[in-house]
Amino acid sequence: MSQSSDTPTNLNINSRGSKYKGSRAWLMVALAVFIVAWGGNEFTPMMVFYRGEDVFSPVFVDALLAFYAVGIAIGLLVAGPLSDRYGRRVVMLPAPIVALIGSILIAMGETSEPIIFTGRMLSGLALGMAMTAGGSWIKELSSPAFDPTAKPNSGAKRSAMAMTGGFAVGALIAGLLAQWGPIPGQLPYMIHVVLSIVTIVGLMTVPETRQSAHLKVKGSFLSDLASPSAKHPRFLLVVLPLAPWVFGCTGVAYAIMPALIQNSYGNPIAITAGITALALAFGFGIQQFPDLYWRNHSAFGQQVGLVIVIIGMLVAAWTAKTVSLVGALIVAVVLGLGYGITLLTGLTEVQRLASPDELGGLTAIYYVFTYVGFFFPMILTRLSEWFSYPVMLFAGVVVAVLNLALITVFSRKFIPAES
Repeated sequence: MSQSSDTPTNLNINSRGSKYKGSRAWLMVALAVFIVAWGGNEFTPMMVFYRGEDVFSPVFVDALLAFYAVGIAIGLLVAGPLSDRYGRRVVMLPAPIVALIGSILIAMGETSEPIIFTGRMLSGLALGMAMTAGGSWIKELSSPAFDPTAKPNSGAKRSAMAMTGGFAVGALIAGLLAQWGPIPGQLPYMIHVVLSIVTIVGLMTVPETRQSAHLKVKGSFLSDLASPSAKHPRFLLVVLPLAPWVFGCTGVAYAIMPALIQNSYGNPIAITAGITALALAFGFGIQQFPDLYWRNHSAFGQQVGLVIVIIGMLVAAWTAKTVSLVGALIVAVVLGLGYGITLLTGLTEVQRLASPDELGGLTAIYYVFTYVGFFFPMILTRLSEWFSYPVMLFAGVVVAVLNLALITVFSRKFIPAES
Protein backbone atom coordinates (compact mmCIF):
# COMPACT_ATOMS: atom_id res chain seq x y z
CA MET A 1 0.00 0.00 0.00
CA SER A 2 1.28 3.47 -0.77
CA GLN A 3 2.21 5.78 2.07
CA SER A 4 -0.43 8.28 3.17
CA SER A 5 -0.28 11.51 5.11
CA ASP A 6 -2.35 9.98 7.88
CA THR A 7 -0.29 10.97 10.91
CA PRO A 8 -1.22 11.86 14.48
CA THR A 9 -1.18 15.55 13.54
CA ASN A 10 -4.06 15.33 11.08
CA LEU A 11 -6.27 12.69 12.68
CA ASN A 12 -9.94 13.63 12.94
CA ILE A 13 -10.38 14.01 16.68
CA ASN A 14 -13.74 15.73 16.41
CA SER A 15 -15.50 12.94 14.51
CA ARG A 16 -19.27 13.38 14.43
CA GLY A 17 -21.08 11.92 17.40
CA SER A 18 -18.02 11.27 19.53
CA LYS A 19 -18.37 11.59 23.29
CA TYR A 20 -14.92 10.23 24.03
CA LYS A 21 -12.66 13.09 23.02
CA GLY A 22 -9.28 13.37 24.70
CA SER A 23 -7.43 10.90 26.84
CA ARG A 24 -10.48 8.69 27.62
CA ALA A 25 -11.21 7.69 24.03
CA TRP A 26 -9.18 4.48 24.12
CA LEU A 27 -11.09 3.10 27.12
CA MET A 28 -14.23 2.16 25.20
CA VAL A 29 -12.26 0.34 22.52
CA ALA A 30 -10.26 -1.46 25.22
CA LEU A 31 -13.55 -2.52 26.84
CA ALA A 32 -14.75 -3.89 23.51
CA VAL A 33 -11.53 -5.88 23.07
CA PHE A 34 -11.94 -7.10 26.67
CA ILE A 35 -15.49 -8.35 26.04
CA VAL A 36 -14.63 -10.02 22.72
CA ALA A 37 -11.65 -11.75 24.38
CA TRP A 38 -13.99 -12.79 27.22
CA GLY A 39 -16.21 -14.56 24.70
CA GLY A 40 -13.26 -16.22 23.02
CA ASN A 41 -11.66 -17.73 26.11
CA GLU A 42 -14.74 -18.66 28.14
CA PHE A 43 -14.69 -21.83 26.07
CA THR A 44 -11.45 -23.06 27.72
CA PRO A 45 -13.07 -24.46 30.90
CA MET A 46 -16.22 -25.30 28.94
CA MET A 47 -14.24 -27.91 27.00
CA VAL A 48 -14.03 -29.90 30.24
CA PHE A 49 -17.80 -29.50 30.61
CA TYR A 50 -18.47 -30.81 27.08
CA ARG A 51 -16.17 -33.79 27.61
CA GLY A 52 -18.08 -34.63 30.77
CA GLU A 53 -21.42 -34.42 28.97
CA ASP A 54 -20.35 -37.16 26.52
CA VAL A 55 -22.49 -35.66 23.75
CA PHE A 56 -19.57 -34.88 21.46
CA SER A 57 -16.63 -37.15 20.76
CA PRO A 58 -13.31 -36.17 22.39
CA VAL A 59 -11.89 -35.64 18.91
CA PHE A 60 -14.63 -33.15 18.05
CA VAL A 61 -14.20 -31.24 21.32
CA ASP A 62 -10.47 -30.92 20.62
CA ALA A 63 -11.23 -29.96 17.02
CA LEU A 64 -13.27 -27.00 18.26
CA LEU A 65 -9.94 -25.45 19.26
CA ALA A 66 -8.75 -25.77 15.67
CA PHE A 67 -12.00 -24.27 14.33
CA TYR A 68 -11.56 -21.37 16.74
CA ALA A 69 -7.96 -20.86 15.60
CA VAL A 70 -9.04 -20.88 11.95
CA GLY A 71 -11.61 -18.20 12.73
CA ILE A 72 -8.96 -16.13 14.48
CA ALA A 73 -6.56 -16.46 11.54
CA ILE A 74 -9.22 -15.33 9.07
CA GLY A 75 -10.14 -12.40 11.30
CA LEU A 76 -6.51 -11.39 11.72
CA LEU A 77 -5.52 -11.57 8.07
CA VAL A 78 -8.65 -9.87 6.76
CA ALA A 79 -9.43 -7.27 9.43
CA GLY A 80 -5.88 -5.96 9.83
CA PRO A 81 -5.31 -4.86 6.22
CA LEU A 82 -8.93 -3.72 5.86
CA SER A 83 -8.53 -1.45 8.87
CA ASP A 84 -5.41 0.06 7.29
CA ARG A 85 -7.38 0.78 4.13
CA TYR A 86 -10.84 1.78 5.39
CA GLY A 87 -10.23 2.80 8.99
CA ARG A 88 -10.24 1.15 12.41
CA ARG A 89 -13.78 2.07 13.39
CA VAL A 90 -15.65 0.52 10.47
CA VAL A 91 -13.78 -2.79 10.88
CA MET A 92 -13.90 -2.96 14.69
CA LEU A 93 -17.59 -2.06 15.12
CA PRO A 94 -18.86 -5.44 13.84
CA ALA A 95 -16.52 -7.44 16.12
CA PRO A 96 -18.76 -7.44 19.24
CA ILE A 97 -21.76 -8.25 17.02
CA VAL A 98 -19.98 -11.26 15.52
CA ALA A 99 -18.90 -12.33 19.03
CA LEU A 100 -22.48 -11.99 20.27
CA ILE A 101 -23.82 -14.19 17.46
CA GLY A 102 -21.07 -16.71 18.17
CA SER A 103 -22.05 -16.96 21.84
CA ILE A 104 -25.74 -17.40 20.96
CA LEU A 105 -24.93 -20.24 18.58
CA ILE A 106 -22.63 -21.98 21.08
CA ALA A 107 -25.36 -21.76 23.73
CA MET A 108 -27.87 -23.21 21.27
CA GLY A 109 -25.46 -25.89 20.09
CA GLU A 110 -24.89 -27.84 23.30
CA THR A 111 -26.02 -30.99 21.49
CA SER A 112 -25.46 -29.96 17.85
CA GLU A 113 -22.07 -30.24 16.19
CA PRO A 114 -22.82 -27.92 13.21
CA ILE A 115 -24.24 -25.14 15.40
CA ILE A 116 -21.49 -25.17 18.03
CA PHE A 117 -18.88 -25.42 15.28
CA THR A 118 -20.27 -22.31 13.57
CA GLY A 119 -20.46 -20.42 16.85
CA ARG A 120 -16.90 -21.28 17.74
CA MET A 121 -15.66 -20.14 14.32
CA LEU A 122 -17.48 -16.82 14.75
CA SER A 123 -15.96 -16.34 18.22
CA GLY A 124 -12.52 -16.76 16.67
CA LEU A 125 -13.34 -14.43 13.79
CA ALA A 126 -14.48 -11.71 16.21
CA LEU A 127 -11.33 -12.06 18.28
CA GLY A 128 -9.13 -11.74 15.20
CA MET A 129 -10.97 -8.55 14.26
CA ALA A 130 -10.57 -7.14 17.76
CA MET A 131 -6.89 -8.02 18.05
CA THR A 132 -5.95 -6.23 14.83
CA ALA A 133 -8.46 -3.45 14.16
CA GLY A 134 -9.15 -2.92 17.86
CA GLY A 135 -5.50 -3.08 18.84
CA SER A 136 -4.52 -0.63 16.10
CA TRP A 137 -7.36 1.69 17.12
CA ILE A 138 -6.17 1.64 20.74
CA LYS A 139 -2.61 2.34 19.57
CA GLU A 140 -3.72 5.41 17.60
CA LEU A 141 -6.04 6.62 20.37
CA SER A 142 -2.98 6.43 22.63
CA SER A 143 -1.05 8.90 20.46
CA PRO A 144 -0.48 12.53 21.59
CA ALA A 145 -3.26 13.75 19.29
CA PHE A 146 -5.82 11.92 21.44
CA ASP A 147 -4.02 11.32 24.73
CA PRO A 148 -1.26 13.81 25.62
CA THR A 149 -0.42 11.76 28.73
CA ALA A 150 0.31 8.53 26.82
CA LYS A 151 3.81 7.05 26.63
CA PRO A 152 5.26 5.55 23.42
CA ASN A 153 4.39 2.02 24.54
CA SER A 154 0.97 2.89 26.01
CA GLY A 155 -0.89 1.57 22.97
CA ALA A 156 0.72 -1.87 23.17
CA LYS A 157 0.27 -1.97 26.94
CA ARG A 158 -3.42 -1.04 26.83
CA SER A 159 -4.19 -3.44 24.00
CA ALA A 160 -2.37 -6.35 25.65
CA MET A 161 -3.99 -5.73 29.03
CA ALA A 162 -7.50 -5.49 27.54
CA MET A 163 -7.09 -8.80 25.76
CA THR A 164 -5.43 -10.55 28.70
CA GLY A 165 -8.04 -9.28 31.16
CA GLY A 166 -10.86 -10.52 28.94
CA PHE A 167 -9.24 -13.92 28.56
CA ALA A 168 -8.88 -14.24 32.34
CA VAL A 169 -12.31 -13.04 33.47
CA GLY A 170 -14.17 -14.89 30.72
CA ALA A 171 -12.58 -18.22 31.59
CA LEU A 172 -13.05 -17.77 35.34
CA ILE A 173 -16.73 -16.76 35.18
CA ALA A 174 -17.59 -19.47 32.66
CA GLY A 175 -15.81 -22.16 34.65
CA LEU A 176 -17.46 -21.27 37.94
CA LEU A 177 -20.92 -21.11 36.36
CA ALA A 178 -20.40 -24.38 34.49
CA GLN A 179 -19.25 -26.13 37.68
CA TRP A 180 -21.88 -24.86 40.10
CA GLY A 181 -24.41 -22.65 38.27
CA PRO A 182 -27.78 -23.40 36.65
CA ILE A 183 -28.10 -24.21 32.92
CA PRO A 184 -24.30 -24.48 32.62
CA GLY A 185 -24.38 -24.98 28.86
CA GLN A 186 -26.11 -21.64 28.28
CA LEU A 187 -25.68 -19.20 31.19
CA PRO A 188 -21.99 -18.28 30.60
CA TYR A 189 -22.73 -17.39 26.99
CA MET A 190 -25.88 -15.43 27.79
CA ILE A 191 -23.93 -13.21 30.18
CA HIS A 192 -21.46 -12.53 27.38
CA VAL A 193 -24.32 -11.66 25.01
CA VAL A 194 -25.63 -9.00 27.40
CA LEU A 195 -22.17 -7.48 27.88
CA SER A 196 -21.62 -7.43 24.12
CA ILE A 197 -24.80 -5.43 23.56
CA VAL A 198 -23.61 -2.78 26.02
CA THR A 199 -20.22 -2.69 24.30
CA ILE A 200 -21.73 -2.23 20.84
CA VAL A 201 -23.61 0.86 21.98
CA GLY A 202 -20.55 2.38 23.65
CA LEU A 203 -18.20 1.65 20.77
CA MET A 204 -20.30 3.72 18.38
CA THR A 205 -19.33 6.88 20.29
CA VAL A 206 -15.57 6.53 19.69
CA PRO A 207 -13.95 8.60 16.88
CA GLU A 208 -12.12 7.23 13.88
CA THR A 209 -8.36 7.68 14.01
CA ARG A 210 -7.48 6.78 10.44
CA GLN A 211 -8.98 8.59 7.46
CA SER A 212 -7.44 6.37 4.78
CA ALA A 213 -10.79 5.77 3.08
CA HIS A 214 -11.00 9.50 2.33
CA LEU A 215 -7.38 9.67 1.17
CA LYS A 216 -8.07 7.25 -1.71
CA VAL A 217 -5.26 4.88 -0.82
CA LYS A 218 -4.16 2.90 -3.88
CA GLY A 219 -3.26 -0.75 -4.20
CA SER A 220 -5.02 -4.10 -3.84
CA PHE A 221 -6.04 -5.97 -0.72
CA LEU A 222 -3.20 -8.44 -1.34
CA SER A 223 -0.73 -5.55 -1.41
CA ASP A 224 -2.15 -4.40 1.92
CA LEU A 225 -1.55 -7.86 3.37
CA ALA A 226 2.05 -7.92 2.10
CA SER A 227 3.33 -5.58 4.80
CA PRO A 228 6.83 -4.33 3.89
CA SER A 229 7.89 -4.32 7.55
CA ALA A 230 7.28 -8.07 7.70
CA LYS A 231 10.61 -8.34 5.87
CA HIS A 232 12.41 -6.09 8.36
CA PRO A 233 15.38 -7.96 9.90
CA ARG A 234 14.28 -7.10 13.43
CA PHE A 235 10.82 -8.51 12.82
CA LEU A 236 12.30 -11.71 11.38
CA LEU A 237 15.09 -12.21 13.92
CA VAL A 238 13.68 -10.78 17.17
CA VAL A 239 9.88 -10.68 16.93
CA LEU A 240 9.05 -13.93 15.13
CA PRO A 241 11.24 -16.30 17.20
CA LEU A 242 9.43 -15.08 20.31
CA ALA A 243 5.91 -15.05 18.91
CA PRO A 244 4.86 -18.73 19.26
CA TRP A 245 5.72 -18.64 22.96
CA VAL A 246 2.98 -16.08 23.63
CA PHE A 247 0.15 -18.60 23.38
CA GLY A 248 2.51 -21.52 23.79
CA CYS A 249 2.80 -20.38 27.41
CA THR A 250 -0.95 -20.30 27.91
CA GLY A 251 -1.44 -23.59 26.09
CA VAL A 252 0.94 -25.37 28.45
CA ALA A 253 -0.32 -23.55 31.56
CA TYR A 254 -4.07 -23.97 31.20
CA ALA A 255 -4.61 -26.66 28.58
CA ILE A 256 -1.89 -29.27 29.11
CA MET A 257 -1.43 -28.98 32.89
CA PRO A 258 -5.14 -29.25 33.86
CA ALA A 259 -5.59 -32.17 31.46
CA LEU A 260 -2.72 -34.05 33.11
CA ILE A 261 -3.96 -33.58 36.69
CA GLN A 262 -7.77 -33.47 36.35
CA ASN A 263 -8.29 -37.20 37.00
CA SER A 264 -6.52 -36.87 40.36
CA TYR A 265 -8.73 -34.07 41.75
CA GLY A 266 -12.42 -33.19 41.97
CA ASN A 267 -14.25 -30.27 40.30
CA PRO A 268 -12.21 -30.39 37.08
CA ILE A 269 -14.09 -27.52 35.41
CA ALA A 270 -13.45 -25.16 38.33
CA ILE A 271 -9.80 -26.25 38.55
CA THR A 272 -9.29 -25.54 34.85
CA ALA A 273 -10.99 -22.15 35.20
CA GLY A 274 -8.92 -21.29 38.27
CA ILE A 275 -5.61 -22.25 36.66
CA THR A 276 -6.55 -20.30 33.52
CA ALA A 277 -7.45 -17.20 35.52
CA LEU A 278 -4.32 -17.50 37.66
CA ALA A 279 -2.01 -17.63 34.64
CA LEU A 280 -3.71 -14.72 32.93
CA ALA A 281 -3.91 -12.67 36.13
CA PHE A 282 -0.13 -12.80 36.44
CA GLY A 283 0.17 -12.00 32.75
CA PHE A 284 -2.13 -9.02 33.20
CA GLY A 285 -0.21 -7.89 36.27
CA ILE A 286 3.22 -7.91 34.65
CA GLN A 287 1.84 -6.01 31.65
CA GLN A 288 1.14 -3.06 33.94
CA PHE A 289 4.85 -2.53 34.54
CA PRO A 290 6.57 -2.54 31.13
CA ASP A 291 9.29 -0.18 32.35
CA LEU A 292 10.68 -3.06 34.42
CA TYR A 293 11.71 -4.98 31.31
CA TRP A 294 11.16 -2.99 28.11
CA ARG A 295 14.25 -1.30 26.65
CA ASN A 296 14.20 0.81 23.48
CA HIS A 297 17.71 -0.10 22.41
CA SER A 298 17.84 -3.83 23.09
CA ALA A 299 15.70 -6.96 23.33
CA PHE A 300 16.13 -7.13 27.11
CA GLY A 301 12.39 -7.60 27.66
CA GLN A 302 12.22 -10.45 25.18
CA GLN A 303 15.22 -12.07 26.86
CA VAL A 304 13.59 -11.76 30.29
CA GLY A 305 10.41 -13.26 28.90
CA LEU A 306 12.21 -16.27 27.44
CA VAL A 307 14.19 -16.91 30.62
CA ILE A 308 10.87 -17.05 32.48
CA VAL A 309 9.46 -19.35 29.79
CA ILE A 310 12.43 -21.71 30.22
CA ILE A 311 11.88 -21.85 33.98
CA GLY A 312 8.16 -22.43 33.50
CA MET A 313 8.72 -25.24 31.01
CA LEU A 314 11.15 -26.95 33.37
CA VAL A 315 8.56 -26.82 36.15
CA ALA A 316 5.94 -28.09 33.68
CA ALA A 317 8.11 -31.09 32.80
CA TRP A 318 8.49 -31.88 36.52
CA THR A 319 4.76 -31.46 37.11
CA ALA A 320 3.93 -33.79 34.23
CA LYS A 321 6.04 -36.44 35.97
CA THR A 322 4.67 -35.92 39.49
CA VAL A 323 1.04 -34.99 38.58
CA SER A 324 0.97 -32.28 41.23
CA LEU A 325 -1.71 -29.61 41.65
CA VAL A 326 0.84 -27.39 43.40
CA GLY A 327 3.16 -27.83 40.43
CA ALA A 328 0.37 -26.91 38.02
CA LEU A 329 -0.32 -23.73 39.99
CA ILE A 330 3.38 -22.80 39.92
CA VAL A 331 3.46 -23.42 36.16
CA ALA A 332 0.42 -21.15 35.77
CA VAL A 333 2.15 -18.33 37.65
CA VAL A 334 5.50 -18.61 35.86
CA LEU A 335 4.17 -19.15 32.34
CA GLY A 336 1.54 -16.49 32.97
CA LEU A 337 4.37 -14.04 33.55
CA GLY A 338 6.09 -15.36 30.43
CA TYR A 339 2.93 -14.87 28.40
CA GLY A 340 2.46 -11.30 29.64
CA ILE A 341 6.02 -10.23 28.85
CA THR A 342 6.34 -11.97 25.48
CA LEU A 343 3.00 -10.59 24.26
CA LEU A 344 3.69 -7.01 25.30
CA THR A 345 7.31 -6.82 24.11
CA GLY A 346 6.43 -8.40 20.77
CA LEU A 347 3.49 -6.06 20.22
CA THR A 348 5.60 -3.04 21.18
CA GLU A 349 8.22 -4.03 18.60
CA VAL A 350 5.51 -4.39 15.95
CA GLN A 351 4.01 -0.98 16.69
CA ARG A 352 7.34 0.80 16.37
CA LEU A 353 8.30 -1.06 13.18
CA ALA A 354 5.00 -0.51 11.33
CA SER A 355 4.12 2.66 9.43
CA PRO A 356 0.55 4.00 9.81
CA ASP A 357 -0.35 2.40 6.47
CA GLU A 358 0.59 -1.10 7.62
CA LEU A 359 -0.06 -1.11 11.37
CA GLY A 360 -3.10 -3.37 11.09
CA GLY A 361 -1.45 -5.66 8.55
CA LEU A 362 1.79 -6.16 10.49
CA THR A 363 -0.15 -6.65 13.72
CA ALA A 364 -2.14 -9.37 11.97
CA ILE A 365 1.00 -11.16 10.79
CA TYR A 366 2.48 -10.99 14.29
CA TYR A 367 -0.63 -12.43 15.92
CA VAL A 368 -0.83 -15.25 13.36
CA PHE A 369 2.62 -16.37 14.48
CA THR A 370 1.68 -16.06 18.15
CA TYR A 371 -1.17 -18.49 17.53
CA VAL A 372 1.27 -21.14 16.34
CA GLY A 373 1.70 -21.76 20.07
CA PHE A 374 -2.05 -22.32 20.34
CA PHE A 375 -1.52 -25.68 18.64
CA PHE A 376 1.07 -26.90 21.18
CA PRO A 377 -1.50 -28.87 23.24
CA MET A 378 -2.92 -30.63 20.19
CA ILE A 379 0.54 -31.46 18.85
CA LEU A 380 1.67 -32.85 22.19
CA THR A 381 -1.53 -34.88 22.54
CA ARG A 382 -0.80 -36.46 19.19
CA LEU A 383 2.86 -37.09 19.98
CA SER A 384 2.00 -38.57 23.39
CA GLU A 385 1.47 -41.90 21.63
CA TRP A 386 5.24 -42.08 21.20
CA PHE A 387 6.74 -39.70 23.79
CA SER A 388 5.98 -38.92 27.43
CA TYR A 389 4.87 -35.44 28.45
CA PRO A 390 7.98 -34.81 30.60
CA VAL A 391 10.18 -35.56 27.57
CA MET A 392 8.13 -33.37 25.22
CA LEU A 393 7.99 -30.46 27.65
CA PHE A 394 11.74 -30.67 28.20
CA ALA A 395 12.15 -30.55 24.41
CA GLY A 396 10.26 -27.26 24.64
CA VAL A 397 12.93 -26.03 27.05
CA VAL A 398 15.60 -26.78 24.44
CA VAL A 399 13.67 -24.87 21.76
CA ALA A 400 13.23 -21.88 24.10
CA VAL A 401 16.98 -21.85 24.83
CA LEU A 402 17.71 -21.78 21.09
CA ASN A 403 15.21 -18.93 20.64
CA LEU A 404 16.89 -17.04 23.48
CA ALA A 405 20.32 -17.49 21.88
CA LEU A 406 19.08 -16.15 18.53
CA ILE A 407 17.38 -13.11 20.05
CA THR A 408 20.45 -12.38 22.20
CA VAL A 409 22.67 -12.27 19.09
CA PHE A 410 20.42 -9.68 17.44
CA SER A 411 19.28 -7.89 20.61
CA ARG A 412 20.82 -4.52 19.73
CA LYS A 413 20.70 -4.81 15.94
CA PHE A 414 18.30 -3.49 13.29
CA ILE A 415 16.54 -1.13 15.71
CA PRO A 416 14.41 1.53 13.95
CA ALA A 417 16.21 4.88 13.77
CA GLU A 418 13.49 6.84 15.61
CA SER A 419 13.90 4.58 18.65
